[in-house]
Amino acid sequence: MEIVYVYTKKRNEFGRQCNFSDRPAELHVDILPDASLLDNFIEKDPVDAGIQIAKEMSEHEVNTERFETENRGINHTEGGWPKDINPQEIEQVMRFRKKVEKDEMYTNTILQLGTVMEHCIKQNNAINIYEEYFDDIDVETSEETPSAKTINVFRDPNDRKRTATHISWFPDGPRKLAIAYSVLDFQGADSDTSMESYIWDVENPNKPEFTLKPVSPLVCVEYNPKDSHQLLGGCYNGQIAFWDTRKGSQPVDMSPIEHSHRDPAYKTIWLQSKTGTECFSASSDGQVLWWDTRKMGEPTEKLYLDPTKKQDLSKSQGAMALEYEPTIPTKFMVGTEQGTIMSCNRKAKTPAEKIVALYPGHHGPVYALQRNPSFVKNFLSVGDWTARIWSEDIRESSIMWTKYHKAYLTDGCWSPIRPAVFFTTKMDGTLDIWDIIFKQNDPTLSLQVCDEPLHSLRVQEQGRLIATGSHSGTTTLLELSDSLCTLQRNEKNLVSAIFERETRREKILDSRHREMKLKERTKSSQEKEQTEEEYEEENLVKKAEEDFFYEIEQEMKSREKKEAARKEKEDMDKTDKGKASPVHEEREDSGNKEDGSKEE
Repeated sequence: MEIVYVYTKKRNEFGRQCNFSDRPAELHVDILPDASLLDNFIEKDPVDAGIQIAKEMSEHEVNTERFETENRGINHTEGGWPKDINPQEIEQVMRFRKKVEKDEMYTNTILQLGTVMEHCIKQNNAINIYEEYFDDIDVETSEETPSAKTINVFRDPNDRKRTATHISWFPDGPRKLAIAYSVLDFQGADSDTSMESYIWDVENPNKPEFTLKPVSPLVCVEYNPKDSHQLLGGCYNGQIAFWDTRKGSQPVDMSPIEHSHRDPAYKTIWLQSKTGTECFSASSDGQVLWWDTRKMGEPTEKLYLDPTKKQDLSKSQGAMALEYEPTIPTKFMVGTEQGTIMSCNRKAKTPAEKIVALYPGHHGPVYALQRNPSFVKNFLSVGDWTARIWSEDIRESSIMWTKYHKAYLTDGCWSPIRPAVFFTTKMDGTLDIWDIIFKQNDPTLSLQVCDEPLHSLRVQEQGRLIATGSHSGTTTLLELSDSLCTLQRNEKNLVSAIFERETRREKILDSRHREMKLKERTKSSQEKEQTEEEYEEENLVKKAEEDFFYEIEQEMKSREKKEAARKEKEDMDKTDKGKASPVHEEREDSGNKEDGSKEE
């Protein structure tokens, strides 16, 4: 645990300085030499002696007491009217004007002023006071190496450290910083955990300038771009709080808990409106709610993030990121816990048409979502282990993406000045700065801000200062080098060409992918038909084979029968020949006798 203690002391309380002066030497003791002591010493030869001739110097640091400044405002009212005339009453004003216009002095005064005004108008028409004399001269871009340096570190002043979950810059210059602190771990906060969030002066990291005291820890906080005294915050219990710093640390108004979100409100954004009081919020409960800070009793509008477009809360996806571009006031985008990016239109006719498109973005929650300030059709999303750049025209896949990092990505945003530069933070405490013109595979600059996870990131409007908050509530303020916050020569055209080229490539790949899918489907259907035909043919062949072998078998059986009958007949014939008749025997005997008589 890092221990920091600041010593402050008034200048007049320092000790009196020492003043030295030169004076002649004084003899205090005189010791005479004793020759008898010489025998006790042994001469050393050689003798090594070290001599340091450098001057002794000391360094002192002193922090004087900081000069406290205070801002005060004065509201001026319309003057110049007589006491009996009320400028709010139109009839009184018109009556007084007619009375003045009838006066002769009024006519003479207008005629005298008319010549002076005519002279000034002619001067303005003759000389263009807003002319840029050196517009055609190219600015010499420096070839310096991209770098960043730490300016200040703002630490959570409480003993129980909390995560710096969100950062918002003061809209009227880089002077202040509003930081929301909360413990996002489920049941990670105890009873001693502070609920306060703070507004810091950029030049004073010792003590917060203003304290915000909500009823529940703030997950996000946003300055009103039209009124720098007003802030909007999303609480851990789902309520939306509204502050006016002129009226104290307590919220001016809060949404009732029964009409608020059911989960932490992860993102709140001020809307572009005439009144400057409209805003909307998103939460992991699957709802997007619209509010008016003049009446926070209930939301003015509601949208369930149901990807089936049936506005079913049970099927809605929780929101983690919200994106709104003031130049497109009716459109907004939502990054969900499931990794899907939803493009929505607030002014759609039916609730089902409000969710216009779905982009299957990441493997995990989408933690950051922002359109490119120069090319609003292209937007950046940060989630899982990658950052992706998308085009609105292609919904199937992103047009560019970073490599898969070893550490989880937590936040990201575009540079407001350079369209080719964006920033990402990671769980290993690294801040990566990417320049897609310089190289796309690796970051242009990678900074190890701290040894703990970084959770939040915000760039100031001028693009030079960047603030990033860590897990233990430490917010580091960095200043970028000129090469990272100065628009390069022909940069917008180069970035536009890169985006168009990648979009065209993805379209070609997508059409090719569809063709291959169609071919596979056709091939599979053909193969199915072919297999059915082959099956029928195989059946026919099998049947023919069975019939053939059956016929052969029958033929063989008939042949065997015939052969058996023939053999039986032959056997019978043989037996008949073996049995001779009596007449035949007698004839044979008589024949034998005759032969014998003849011989005699």
